[in-house]
Amino acid sequence: MRLAILSDIHGNIHALTAVKRFLGEQAISQVIVLGDLVGYGASPGPVIDFIKREGWTCGLGSSDARVAFDLNSHGERRGISETVLTWTRETLSPEQLEFLRRLPAGGRVNTPVGRLRYFHGSPHNPEQRLDLMAQDRELEALAEQLGSRIVVAGGTHIPFIRHVADTIFLDPGSVGLSLNHEPGADVAILELQGLRPKIALHKVSYDYHSAAFDIMAWSLPPVIAEVIKTGRMG
Repeated sequence: MRLAILSDIHGNIHALTAVKRFLGEQAISQVIVLGDLVGYGASPGPVIDFIKREGWTCGLGSSDARVAFDLNSHGERRGISETVLTWTRETLSPEQLEFLRRLPAGGRVNTPVGRLRYFHGSPHNPEQRLDLMAQDRELEALAEQLGSRIVVAGGTHIPFIRHVADTIFLDPGSVGLSLNHEPGADVAILELQGLRPKIALHKVSYDYHSAAFDIMAWSLPPVIAEVIKTGRMG
């Protein structure tokens, strides 16, 4: 069983289409998207339509929730993020907004090596980021609570793998707005067979200059274009 895990696409259709081409060469059994289909990027509608058309398993991200349910930031987010989310909300069709509203908070997959649980931030709240740097005992307690061999969460935009006892904790990074100091789309591929799961983190090249141009063409904050081109914030 080979799973592909994606997260944080953020309206970047250029990155997403490149990832599809890459996955077409990988003999993938299932694609799981951890959410944040929208926010920051200039193509939120095409990204939603793409995910619907492909039929990929998808959960609700924090940006998705803010757009779909018209949530106020309550002082938590200001400036660039809220500007883009407001623009996104006004850009999407009623059908696209309804698609976001129907996304589940997460899910589970029974694999040959044990149960996999996935969600965007934390098990029941896409806005609450899971601390993958927490002490071992905290993560062991979470794995026991979830009854999972593999726990997958997104939101940091930085690929990360951690082994704690018999459990693997994974953040696949970001397809559309990677922050690991290298431009490109982050993808995690899980080989789930035998005694021990194998996880490979990939950086997929795409036309990030076109993605950055789209940001400027829609008069979105230019700092987003710089992040796309550099893979770093600031």
